[in-house]
Amino acid sequence: MEDCIQEQSETKSQCLIETESKEAAAPTPKSTSKENWMKVLKLAGLFAVVIVLSIVLVNLLEWFMNTMGIPLDKYAWVAYLVVFGVTLVAHLALIAPVPVAVPIMIVVASYFDPFVTALVAALGGTLGELSTYFIGYAGRRLTNAQQMVGMQQVEKWIHRWGAWAIVFLAFQPIIPLDIGGLAAGAARMPLKKFLPALFVGKLPKYLLMIYLGEAFFSFLPDWLNPLKG
Repeated sequence: MEDCIQEQSETKSQCLIETESKEAAAPTPKSTSKENWMKVLKLAGLFAVVIVLSIVLVNLLEWFMNTMGIPLDKYAWVAYLVVFGVTLVAHLALIAPVPVAVPIMIVVASYFDPFVTALVAALGGTLGELSTYFIGYAGRRLTNAQQMVGMQQVEKWIHRWGAWAIVFLAFQPIIPLDIGGLAAGAARMPLKKFLPALFVGKLPKYLLMIYLGEAFFSFLPDWLNPLKG
C-alpha cells in the first residue's frame, strides 16, 4: 500500500516538473510581440535597401550611358542578360540576406520592357533555385534543414499539395524560397514538376514587384525620383 502511494506521489511530481518545464519553454506574449516587431523592422529595412539601391543604380546607369555615349535602345539584350545573371547568382546563395535583384529589375524595367524583364528574372531565379533543391536532395545533414524556422510546415505543404505548394512559396515574399527548395529536394519532387512550379510563381511576383516599384517612385518628388530624368 505504501509502495503504491509512493509511486503515485512520484508520478505526480514528475508530471508537475514536466508541466513547469513546458510552461517555461512556451513563449511569453512579450517575447512574441518582440519577435513580431523584429520581423516588421527587418522587412522595413529590406524595403529601404531596395529603394536606396534603385536610386544608386539608376544614377550610375545614367552616368555611364552619358559618359560613354551609348544609346540604350541598342543594348537592351545586355540589360536583360544582367538581370538574368543577377537573379541566378542571388538564388544560388542560400538564404540571401539582401534582395539585390529587385532594384536591378525595377531599373531595367523602367528603361525597357517590364514583361521581358520579369520573364528573364523568373528564368534566372528558377535555375538558381536548383542549388537548394540538390542540397535537399543530397541529404538534410548537409544543411541542418530541420533547424530552419518553418521547415517542417513547408514539408507538410509539399506532401499535401505537391507542386502547388512550390507555386505559393515562389509567389509569396515572406517565407524564404530556399526552404521550399530544400524541402522539395528532400521529398524527391521531380524536376519536371519543381521547375515549372517555380517559374509560374516567380513570373507574376516579379511583374508585381516591378510595377509596385515604379508606382512607388512615381509618388516621390523629382529631385528624389531616380526614374525621372
